[in-house]
Amino acid sequence: MSAAEPLHLRPTAPLAPRVLLPGDPGRALALAQVVLGDDRKMFHHHRGLWGYTGTAADGEPLTIQSTGIGGPSGAVVFEELARLGARRAIRVGTARGLQDGVQPGALLAVTEVHALDGTSRALAAPETMPLAFADTLAADARGPIVSHDALYAPDLDAQAAQWRAAGLHAADLETAALASVALRHGIAFGAILILDGHRLDDDALTRAGERAGRAAADCLQEVGG
Repeated sequence: MSAAEPLHLRPTAPLAPRVLLPGDPGRALALAQVVLGDDRKMFHHHRGLWGYTGTAADGEPLTIQSTGIGGPSGAVVFEELARLGARRAIRVGTARGLQDGVQPGALLAVTEVHALDGTSRALAAPETMPLAFADTLAADARGPIVSHDALYAPDLDAQAAQWRAAGLHAADLETAALASVALRHGIAFGAILILDGHRLDDDALTRAGERAGRAAADCLQEVGG
């Protein structure tokens, strides 16, 4: 296998240098329908991780590729995208809001991520990683987050209280792992997160996801392809 040959991704269309990274394959499809033109094609469908490439509003190509749940899955997908030529990427995902007064569906532009997950440790990433695009993403708030591994850990509420006290705005499973891969490859990487999406009904979550995806696509357009 050559250094650039992916093991798990099986592209059926060209990869764009700029990429949106939702975790959910369904969100990838929904975003493809609202931010890509009618020329969109399926980029990848192996293992149910749907991806699409098409033309964005600025006339330049954009790829949307789902990463699955958790850091290990996200890191594999993003590593192979990096080997194929991804140069700018924004995660479009969900997270647990940690601060008081969070409105479900609010969008958070991530300024930095604290890595408490195993994937980041395995990739020898620093404990804290700054993220790109935080100042240019159209979001309701900006701030730092933490990534961890155990969504159903028995002591998660106690951990969340500690993270809240430390001033962290949200907790998720994927951002640190993706940031670790970006750091290894020199990729400009940011994240926009839907807070407390689990408290929304399906229609409201879809609308929030589309708003986040449009913000991410517009941001990549503003900073250049």
